[in-house]
Amino acid sequence: MTATAPRLGPSPIRRPLAAVALLATLISLLFGLVLAGASPASAHAALTGSDPQDGAVVATAPEEVTLTFSEQIAMGDDSIRVLDPTGKRADDGAPRDLTSGGAVRYGVQLHSGLPDGTYTVAWQAVSADSHPVSGAFTFSVGAPSETTVALPSNEAGGGLVGALYGIARYAAYAGFILLAGGSAFVLACWQRGAGALPMQRLVVRGWITLTAATLAMLFLRSPYTGSGELGDAFDLDGLQAVLDTKPGAALVSRLLLLGASALFIAVLFGAYAKREDEKEKQDLTFGLATGGAVIATGIAGTWALAEHASTGIQPGIAMPVDVLHLLAVAAWLGGLVALLVALYRTPDITSSAVRRFSRMAFGSVVVLAATGLYQSWRQVGSWSALTGTRYGQLLLLKVALVAVLVGVAWISRRWTGRLTERAVSASATAAADTADVIDTADTADIDDTDGAVDAAPGGTVDAERAAQLSRQRAALTATKEKRARDADPDRSGLRRSVMVETAIAVVLLIVTTILTSTEPGRTEEEAARGNTTAAPAPVTGGQVNLSLPFDTGGQNGKGTVRLDISPGGTGSNSVHLWIDGTDERPLDVPEVKLAFTLESKDIGPLPVAPDRLTEGHWTASGVQIPIAGDWKVAVTVRTSDIDQTTISKNVKIG
Repeated sequence: MTATAPRLGPSPIRRPLAAVALLATLISLLFGLVLAGASPASAHAALTGSDPQDGAVVATAPEEVTLTFSEQIAMGDDSIRVLDPTGKRADDGAPRDLTSGGAVRYGVQLHSGLPDGTYTVAWQAVSADSHPVSGAFTFSVGAPSETTVALPSNEAGGGLVGALYGIARYAAYAGFILLAGGSAFVLACWQRGAGALPMQRLVVRGWITLTAATLAMLFLRSPYTGSGELGDAFDLDGLQAVLDTKPGAALVSRLLLLGASALFIAVLFGAYAKREDEKEKQDLTFGLATGGAVIATGIAGTWALAEHASTGIQPGIAMPVDVLHLLAVAAWLGGLVALLVALYRTPDITSSAVRRFSRMAFGSVVVLAATGLYQSWRQVGSWSALTGTRYGQLLLLKVALVAVLVGVAWISRRWTGRLTERAVSASATAAADTADVIDTADTADIDDTDGAVDAAPGGTVDAERAAQLSRQRAALTATKEKRARDADPDRSGLRRSVMVETAIAVVLLIVTTILTSTEPGRTEEEAARGNTTAAPAPVTGGQVNLSLPFDTGGQNGKGTVRLDISPGGTGSNSVHLWIDGTDERPLDVPEVKLAFTLESKDIGPLPVAPDRLTEGHWTASGVQIPIAGDWKVAVTVRTSDIDQTTISKNVKIG
């Protein structure tokens, strides 16, 4: 029987999936670029200015070198290095946080009596979206001179460690897609697939891949953002420092959720697969769907919590949108892989299951278009950034791949329309009859052997021979089933189409993974312009800046809390809190808590638990101030197990 490819003309009885999805994708990109004229989000901190500037020649040596960044960053004791023409350190090695009025600025003091010549400034930090950033520039005192210092050519997060971390990041995405998408396919599209061994292997392999990748990222995190040496992956001090950061906490949370997902998998492919009673199976389906959705949302949230969505404007909206985007990707691409496995490895996948997946994929594409609209607004700053930056070019490639993928999905959908239950049944029967004729000789030999064995004295059957015959029958049955599947032209056409979809999806996932670690176009353009001006002034209400001295009464219990609340108005605010010791260096403390109280309206205290970003630096996003007024801001600082104090101050917010 010859398969005829389905025509690509419009169908009066099928929804035009490709047209709608492609149109939604293009509209998403178009409106994302149009809206990008609004205040864009920050992601991947970029150096926007310095004093002295890159290439500047100053008459006398400055007292300090300052760097200005596009967003909040985390710096260590050795994050800024100033080297004289001979390669010796010219700074005191202790970066100071000079952030104020919305401008993120850090500086280092220089030694006195520096000679004339060309100096090199090298810096490395971790941006608020968890990615390492670095750079270098030169300035000269008196006149330029020869220097023995070579500007570093490798960016932070590169080399072998960066490559391994990138592979682990890709594997984590792939594992989550297989785990979540494969489970969704079984529960929503093909419940009988819970008893199919190929489907079980697919989901379990997704779980193993995600778990292994998460562990690898946890151990590689310290050298990835620091030394770049693979040997430091097992440094316990470095691992402890990672656990105290937001990305480290997100990875640990993901591991805990994977423990819960292991129980989910055990029930799905154990008790659920064996359940026969329809009523009981419906109840268990609802329970598994609810529990699985909660676990999948939690795992997706570990990406949103620590990466691009967690920083910049509107993090309270961006993070849920990012979770929805990732869940839609998993449902579509993971379900696609599950469908491919079912078509190739199982004999009883029904056309109704394929149609249900088609509907699920359509809904996923709609969600992807809507969430992609918002993400484009946050990440793309201009038309020039779309075509002139690496991020913009990758985004165009991603959109093109999605368009091709949706087009192939349209073809798959038309194959699905031809794959009816009657056609599958008839084709399977005809193929089985043909296989019976072809294999008559083989089966006759087996039957003759059976007769000979049965005719043995006493009717005793040789156990080893019987087992061999059983294996032969099983192999023969499997061969017949495979021939039946291969003889169905509609199923074969659908299989080839889904195979092409899966291949495109793999490339799409690679591009998406690269995008997550690429500096967005807006910040790349801003850094290229070399903007040395201060950050824009805050919106109406102004950024709130507080300085509160404290004394817990214990050893090393004295210091100062510096607090920035931005934009300093009603609604969602970002809070950055720095703790300095008496020596004006960052002071690391076990715990910091905030509370906001509007006593005139009997509102509060509204508690805030900031996250530790780095030593002496804490941050919280999405802090809601419901109404304007004179708010009492209370800061609780704990410096030991028993030493704690609370300081407060009234400020006008809004």
